[in-house]
Amino acid sequence: MDSSPPRSRACRLLRCLLGAGLSVLLVRGAEPSASERSKIPCDSAAAKVLTARRASGPVVVDGRLDDAAWASAEESARFVDLIAGTPTFRDTRVKLLWDDVNLYVGYRVEEPRVRAALTKRNDPIYTENDVEFFIAGDDAYYEFEINARNTVYEVFFIWEAAYEKAGFARLPEFARNNLKDFNGVGFVHHPRGRRLGHFDWAFPGLRTAVHVDGTLNDDADTDRGWTVELVLPWDGIRRLFPSGGRSIPAREGDEWRMDFSRFNTAKEPAPAKDSGGWALNPHGIWDSHIPECFARVRFTTNTVAVPGR
Repeated sequence: MDSSPPRSRACRLLRCLLGAGLSVLLVRGAEPSASERSKIPCDSAAAKVLTARRASGPVVVDGRLDDAAWASAEESARFVDLIAGTPTFRDTRVKLLWDDVNLYVGYRVEEPRVRAALTKRNDPIYTENDVEFFIAGDDAYYEFEINARNTVYEVFFIWEAAYEKAGFARLPEFARNNLKDFNGVGFVHHPRGRRLGHFDWAFPGLRTAVHVDGTLNDDADTDRGWTVELVLPWDGIRRLFPSGGRSIPAREGDEWRMDFSRFNTAKEPAPAKDSGGWALNPHGIWDSHIPECFARVRFTTNTVAVPGR
């Protein structure tokens, strides 16, 4: 999702709302209270649950998701509209695996016209078609985006109020002069306040792969879509918890918050009210940066589904 400066971000937000068929009504009268403005726009307790199973064997990182390890992973429900939570007209799903070394994330994206132009790391690929992954710590979260050219955009965000007490200020990579103020996209009154973003941070040991089932940037044929594979070492995930407080790797039954989404330049035609952003769990507003709206990921040491779980 767009983490650009506020003015350009606001312009894109307005275009999104108008494109989704929503109207803007200016009303004179009482302003919403502070508590009303800061109310989380989703039902956090009702967030969708995805099980992360332990990998049954080595994971082949080629972007295809067709090796034996991925065959045993639980596939998510189909993504829904980020704002309204309504069904989407193209299919997007995600799978998770893990072992003692890594967390693995796999996306399957239905798309008849696979397109991607940007090629440099941290190019604004949120202006194209991309898939995104967020993982939340107690006082920070990591944002990852990728397009069909395997171009990556990533940011590490820290809640400003926790910067000192959570231990981030002691780490040279998170020195204050490396961080920029950030206040969300559409939800700018989060009860936790502002964030500090490291927009040049690179996830240690991250590996990515993309496979296009079709022909990239060629509309002469109809593509089936594209698949994405991410490998995030647990050693890198530790950065979210500088003072400890979380078992890494995860243990049986642990629950984490992660967000899985897709953003599109093409929308379902009217009368559909397609925001252009789709996610496993809806956020109720045009903003991915709300950890309370992330899906709930439950870890299990089982390599296959267990009846009744």
